[in-house]
Amino acid sequence: MKVLVLGAGAVGGYFGGRLAQAGADVTFLVRPQRARKLAQAGLVIKSPLGDAQLSVRTVLEETVRPDYDLAILSCKAYDLDASIVSIDAAMGPNTLILPLLNGMAHLARMEQAFGSARVLGGTCHIASTLDADGSIRHLSQFQRINCGPRAGNHAHAKDLLQELAQAYARVSIECGVSADIEQDMWEKFVLLASLAAMTCLMRASVGEILSTGDGEALMREALSACATAAGAAGHAPRAESMRQTESMLFVRGSAFTASMLRDIETGGRVEADHIVGDMLRHARAAGADARMLATAYCHLQAYEARRRRGAAA
Repeated sequence: MKVLVLGAGAVGGYFGGRLAQAGADVTFLVRPQRARKLAQAGLVIKSPLGDAQLSVRTVLEETVRPDYDLAILSCKAYDLDASIVSIDAAMGPNTLILPLLNGMAHLARMEQAFGSARVLGGTCHIASTLDADGSIRHLSQFQRINCGPRAGNHAHAKDLLQELAQAYARVSIECGVSADIEQDMWEKFVLLASLAAMTCLMRASVGEILSTGDGEALMREALSACATAAGAAGHAPRAESMRQTESMLFVRGSAFTASMLRDIETGGRVEADHIVGDMLRHARAAGADARMLATAYCHLQAYEARRRRGAAA
């Protein structure tokens, strides 16, 4: 199995690096500056589960060829169109694509570009960041990928993903191959949209929100709208998923926040439309009470407008 990983950042670099560490045939599609850095210092991972400094193969967009069985994308949604352009030349007749993006809207965009036969489903769970020196810092002991074939995928999709899971098992990364990956993606979407909407709107952690008089009720209102939207899409969260979601959203004293809030606090770009905006559209179409989502999305749009104004000044 030959794997192309788009980028070598905090997520793609980590999971791609661990895959290379497992002995898989991995190449990173990167920009020239990142390619030079990787050639000089290697791909550096700093993790409580074990550090690594790996010599890795890289390729540039202008030289990539259709030589791969699998392409892994872990970009932010606002970089999706550029990522699609970057990997286009890497697509052979049987190349499959595993997007590890949050939300659901990217699937239609990728199918439009590459066809439904190629686009798998996937989620990842990790806290990591790219340090100024180009090393990848893993911030916890959590590292998991969930992936699976989708309706209309090439017949070899499940076998390829099983091979991927076996490779990750060699470096103790849990990689599950799901029988219903879109259900899994929707369940994560429900959690993430609720968390992002509320922590970004309130500029506060779960625990800080719950410490207020109305915080729990407002959090439940946001979660209810997201769950209703998922149900209308044919993917109502299962009971165990809802128990897990509530165990993360309703813990008093919790420091849990969405990464989107951390992006706001550093003045960065956010996936506002792809996460909160898209869930809002689904919730409204389902007839849900979406006032909390609408307020949060308005807040995020205002942040983006102010950020653009600052960049233009």
